[in-house]
Amino acid sequence: MRKLSNILQLGIKELRSLYRDPALLLLIAYAFTVGVYSSAAGVPEMPHRATIGLVDEDRSQLSIRIASAFQMPYFLPPAPITLEEMDSGMDSARYTFTLNIPPKFQEDVLAGRQPSIQLNVDATQVSQAFTGAGHIQRIIGDEIGEFLQRFRGAAPQPVEAVVRINYNPNLVTSWFGAVNEVINQITLLSIILTGAALIREREHGTIEHLLVMPITPFEIMFAKVWAMALVVLVASAFALRFIVEGWLQVPIPGSIPLFLGGAVLHLFATTSMGIFFGTLARSMPQLGLLIILVLMPLQILSGGVSPRESMPEAVQHIMLLAPTTHFVELAQAILFRGAGASIIWPQLLALAVIGSAFFFGALSRLRKSLH
Repeated sequence: MRKLSNILQLGIKELRSLYRDPALLLLIAYAFTVGVYSSAAGVPEMPHRATIGLVDEDRSQLSIRIASAFQMPYFLPPAPITLEEMDSGMDSARYTFTLNIPPKFQEDVLAGRQPSIQLNVDATQVSQAFTGAGHIQRIIGDEIGEFLQRFRGAAPQPVEAVVRINYNPNLVTSWFGAVNEVINQITLLSIILTGAALIREREHGTIEHLLVMPITPFEIMFAKVWAMALVVLVASAFALRFIVEGWLQVPIPGSIPLFLGGAVLHLFATTSMGIFFGTLARSMPQLGLLIILVLMPLQILSGGVSPRESMPEAVQHIMLLAPTTHFVELAQAILFRGAGASIIWPQLLALAVIGSAFFFGALSRLRKSLH
């Protein structure tokens, strides 16, 4: 009971120290709110309320049909303009796209003359320009194709592929980006907070005060682990509920409590890593450099950015030793596909084993550094 009381009181001390550190509090708040939102919605994968200026010199049924195909929320209704207003409209940033449908366009299409439509793109609007131009070309091609079918008939296809998209029917990449950013921030913040907690003890000289007390290195380390893990766990639960589901309107079919249970095992490993880095570094800048060297490979090679199956087999096998690999698999299975404990138990077991190895390895290093 004395050991449990020491661990509890030391953990409360860590929470109070964190409360008095405005820089770390601001980092936590930013990472799980604006950081998650900006990662998901910062660079849209499709145009959103893009402005179009339309010069319709044909005024035919086909040109009207093309103009009416640009709909919200991807495009604002096309604004009718003249040829003289095309350049001035783009120079003043009133229009991201200007479209010029030439005279006798419908007549030339029906005659098979392959007429051209001029599309001007304001490339200074980078997030809209690259994706929007492709959307406009596809919309025009679809409308012309459907228009021609009324006169020439549809060509029969020998094989028809029926595509069914599961879990993300509209292929909205922000759904993936939001959840993946929460996963990344859990790993990042847990390592930073625990490493910074140990460095802060060294810089303030309080680590020496703890050593003269009847407290063991195990109690010191476990107190930092549970305190920092609790902070990250609460912040991630807030981000999933209010930022991902509330602000970004991303549906989560799986069990959030089950995900948080898996996050506890992951935090057990990553907070231990933070303690280990804190024993190696002698200052906060050194800790930051160590975290950068380790965190980037963990996030890139764990399957959060690209599928592990696309990586070399040697890298796949090596990354099985990293807790992030199993946590990404677990998180995506739960939050994207609604998997239950019967499916993710191998990842839970792997996180428990890896976390124990990291914990006792960091504890051994901490004991050596304190003596």
